Amino acid sequence: MAQLEKAIFAGGCFWCMVQPFDSLPGIHSVVSGYTGGHTENPTYNQVTAGGTGHTEAVEITFDPDLISYSELVEIYWRQTDPTDAGGQFADRGDSYRPVIFYKDDHQKEVAEASKQALQESGKFSSPIVTQIEEAKPFYPAEDYHQDFYKKESAHYKRYSVGSGRAGFISRHWTEE
Repeated sequence: MAQLEKAIFAGGCFWCMVQPFDSLPGIHSVVSGYTGGHTENPTYNQVTAGGTGHTEAVEITFDPDLISYSELVEIYWRQTDPTDAGGQFADRGDSYRPVIFYKDDHQKEVAEASKQALQESGKFSSPIVTQIEEAKPFYPAEDYHQDFYKKESAHYKRYSVGSGRAGFISRHWTEE
């Protein structure tokens, strides 16, 4: 078995970023949390209030022999609106901005090439504004945020639809 690797993606509310990755072959865990900021061990209330510099994100532990980082990046794009730097869907502000946090040069190169390919594809008329940033410490969110889509499935489904995420994904990504 290969050594496990980690990928960190921010795409708005972390509740909606777990399920798309969680059951794929080669995924060992998907943890909701906070990263990119300067406050150590932030809480949900601190992050959403602003001032910590953190973004809601997911940290994915995966086996690169079963699923590649490149495949994860492609799945990531299909969960987000890569043309919206001000948040994602109903969630607005820096704590919901879309970011691919890279752990090493390989991840940076893959993310940048993928972003460029998406821009050149013409899929979106607006520029692809998702940031690609070096990973900073990742802090797991409180327990009640973990696996939210499983624990509170009805609430999760209402949120996914009500926030506009489900409709956007259906309009822009389902033909893929």
